[in-house]
Amino acid sequence: QVQLVESGGGLVQPGGSLRLSCAASGSIFSVNAMGWYRQAPGNQRELVATITSRSIGNYADSLKGRFIISRDSAKNTVYLQMNSLKPEDTAVYYCNADVTEHLGGSSYGRVSYWGQGTQVTVSS
Repeated sequence: QVQLVESGGGLVQPGGSLRLSCAASGSIFSVNAMGWYRQAPGNQRELVATITSRSIGNYADSLKGRFIISRDSAKNTVYLQMNSLKPEDTAVYYCNADVTEHLGGSSYGRVSYWGQGTQVTVSS
């Protein structure tokens, strides 16, 4: 089993910044792509950004220039730096990791895991 633990959410004023972190732990052989998604009340979950194992980032078009995704592969951790936050950024932010997991013996499997979500509220 693999666990993703997110941190860094909270309340911030419009124009402010927050940095989210997500650390993966457990029976990990390797962590492949990682990413952040968000879900606002009444909306579907949407892509924020993803990052490959080689640290190549991909962003939702509407967020380019304000959000920056990065990772520390040695720590199996992904970060999301959010700048110039707007009220419409208010949502629960979820971490996702594509993990190659050691299942025992010589058996490995590739599984997508989700974090529990962290609330980001942008309000004055």
